[in-house]
Amino acid sequence: MGEGAAAGNGLSVCLRQDAPIPLDVTLACDRGEVLALVGPSGAGKSTVLRAIAGLHRAQAGRIVCGGASWFDSGAGTFVPPHRRAVGVVFQSYALFPHMTALGNVEAAMLHLPRGERRRRARELFDLVHLAGFEARRPAELSGGQQQRVAVARALAREPSVLLLDEPFSAVDKATRGKLYRELAEMRRLLAVPIVLVTHDFDEAARLADRMCLLDGGRVVQAGTPHEILARPATVEAARLVDLKNLFEGRIAAHEPGATWIDWAGRSLAVTPPRPDLAVGSAVAWAVPSTQVILHRGDAGADEEKHGNLCDGVVAEVAALSEATSIVVALGSDPGHGLAMTVPAHYARRTGLAAGTAVTIAIRPEGIHLMALGPDR
Repeated sequence: MGEGAAAGNGLSVCLRQDAPIPLDVTLACDRGEVLALVGPSGAGKSTVLRAIAGLHRAQAGRIVCGGASWFDSGAGTFVPPHRRAVGVVFQSYALFPHMTALGNVEAAMLHLPRGERRRRARELFDLVHLAGFEARRPAELSGGQQQRVAVARALAREPSVLLLDEPFSAVDKATRGKLYRELAEMRRLLAVPIVLVTHDFDEAARLADRMCLLDGGRVVQAGTPHEILARPATVEAARLVDLKNLFEGRIAAHEPGATWIDWAGRSLAVTPPRPDLAVGSAVAWAVPSTQVILHRGDAGADEEKHGNLCDGVVAEVAALSEATSIVVALGSDPGHGLAMTVPAHYARRTGLAAGTAVTIAIRPEGIHLMALGPDR
């Protein structure tokens, strides 16, 4: 979706500045959509969020939400924070320690008559699954409960956009999973754009409809999590999403059905073919771990030819909840190890462990090629 798609009903942002943090960012988020801003520390994620909230004024650009112009450097428009219908959940939650949880939420309802504030606050406590905790102060609440109060307070402003700045980083893994599910439930009830800032690609992939990869204050790539993981636009984008299987090779040949690359003395088929990449040119290639599979040994002739079969030895095994992550070493160079996942029950049943000899297949359709400079 382009910037114009969200301009009428959702959020449209275009920011430019040279300092204090350089920015060159254009993004859009529609109503009912979750957009994740992903990138390392210093990438500009929180600066973009602060600009949307009105806490930072960029040198140039435009911010439109629900058809209302909040910032337009060309027209001299800048709506102050208190006049923007924005709900913000900060990483630290920023709750008032001397107030009860209910009081924290009511404090965000100055736009409502006094008599309506408590009724609406209790409705929000039901929404965020905190009924019964209204009288507790922040110090008497767990991290997950404080986060729920912060969300309720953000919603109390009846926002046109909800901004979440690393909201799950301060809670344990089990609580984080519950909060993920609650956010998914809540977004179905809210018809507002939701912008999530995180450095965790896995978190963004789980929660967001679309994401923007930011680095150095600019958008490296935008798209769905699947698109970015399967088809990173650049080597930089692949590294930002921590794609494990990222290597260098050279274009060896083009055939009607496949492009062939040389990689560490191996020939790998890539489909569909990429005739735009010259034979002999250096390329980076990436493959998601889901596209590397254990070979069963009953392949047909075509799979033997184009299935990119490689013999190796299991070098690392890490048991996860429902899957087992393994790294298969191909040869003696540790840089030629391929990461993949197998079902946990399969790993247990077969006794898959470090030192196990295996044959793997790298799916040709899962390989993504990226051009490198001529000096590589």
